[in-house]
Order: sequence, then structure tokens, then C-alpha cells
Amino acid sequence: MSHNNSSGSVATKDRSTETDETAKADGSAKAEVAAASETEKVETAKSEAAKAEAADGETVKSETSAEAEKSAAPGESVKAEAPETESSTVEVSKKDAPAAPTATDGGDKGPSLLARIAKPARRALFPVTAAVAVAALVAVGIMGWQAKQQRDVDAAADAGLAAARAYAVTLTSVDTANLDAGFAAVLDGSTGEFRDMYTRSSGQLRQLLLDNKASGKGTVLDAAVKSASEDKVEVLLFIDQTVTNAASADPRVDRSRVAMTMERVGDRWLASRVYLP
Repeated sequence: MSHNNSSGSVATKDRSTETDETAKADGSAKAEVAAASETEKVETAKSEAAKAEAADGETVKSETSAEAEKSAAPGESVKAEAPETESSTVEVSKKDAPAAPTATDGGDKGPSLLARIAKPARRALFPVTAAVAVAALVAVGIMGWQAKQQRDVDAAADAGLAAARAYAVTLTSVDTANLDAGFAAVLDGSTGEFRDMYTRSSGQLRQLLLDNKASGKGTVLDAAVKSASEDKVEVLLFIDQTVTNAASADPRVDRSRVAMTMERVGDRWLASRVYLP
């Protein structure tokens, strides 16, 4: 009886021991599962944190790249987006590249100041240049007028000289057989003071020539213009006059120096004054 109780106690102890071991085993298993679950959670959290950090890094890189593209030169941006050919890239870059600052853009104080000084100078230079051009035209006009005037005076001097030489021969040549024609020729070639004087004295001169049966022939040895204008020419002449009359059978030569003033009357040159200086 006691042996059975002892056996039952041992059996009870064995079952209790098995139960404890089973409980311990279950507790260990649960602990291991719990630990594995925590480990998995930690690993998952770490993985998600790494992914988030990587995503943040990519975002930062994208933003940095976008900012870099915006800040890049216009020419480089166009080149990166449309790299067709080297020549087209160069042309686009040159076209879009910002122009260098000039004096008028205010890029440099020196050229800008020079431009501000040059503009009023150009404005002031225009009227000066115009005035110089006008003065040059006036000078050319005056010179042209003076040259024409001188040509006109020279032409008048030549014409007056020729008329004086011819009239001197008419005046000093006398033919008693044809006195009327000679006197008419003298009056025809005269004007003004000399014409009036000859008209008054022609009657007495005619009678003197007839009484002495005188005749004469004039020759101009030399002649020159003393002064000249467009309408009046003063001429100095050297004349030889060969004279014959009833008192002397041999011809006599009279040499005279005659000053003659010729004036333009219409298209003719007439003697207005004749005298022996």
C-alpha cells in the first residue's frame, strides 16, 4: 500500500516535471518567436528608413540638377537639349549669347563718358560743317565771278585796242580829193567829247586842207593798253604821219604820241577823247 502510494507520488512528480519542461519549452519557443518578430520589425524599419533616405537623396540630386540646368548659359542649355550638329550648336550659342557691353550700355564708364561727349560734339560739328560748305560754295562762286569778270575785261581791252589802232589810221589819213568821205569816217568813229570838238572844228580844218592842197597817210608803229574796264579802254599809240602839201614837194614824216580813250557804245568801240600828251 505504501509501495503504491510511493509509485503514485513518483508518477505524479514525473508528470509535473514533464509539464514544467513542456511549459518551459513552450515559453522558450514563444520567446524565440517574439524575438524573431522584433528582429524582423527592426530590419523592416531599417530597410524602410534606408529607402526613404535614398529617395530623399535622389530628390535632392534632381533638384540640384534642375537648378544647375537653369543657371547654365543659354547657349549650353540649347546645346544639351538639342545636340544636332556642332555647327548648329555654335550658331545657336553665338546667337543667344549675351552681347558684350558697349559704351551706350553703360558697361564701362570710360566709353560711356566718351559717347556722352561725342554726341554733342557731333551735333555741334554738323552746323560747322554746313557753314564751311556754304563758305566754300560762296568762295567758289566769287572766284568764278571774278574769273569771268577778268575774262570780260581782257576781251574788252583787246577789242578797244584794235578799234583804237584802226581809228588812228582813219584820223591821220587825209585825201583832199575825197574830204567829205574822210570827215564822215572820222565822225562815224567818234563819240562824246571828241565828236563834239571835231564837229565844231571840221569846217575850218576842211578849208585849211583845201588851201594847202595837203594830204597825209598815217601808220601806227606801236600801241598798248594803259587801262581797261568792260566799257572803257585807254590806249597809248605811236603814229607816223607822212604829209605832203603845195609848199613842199618832198613828203614830211611827223611822229606823234597819241592818247586815245575808247568807249563801248552798243556793240562798237568809239573814240571819246583824242589828245597829244
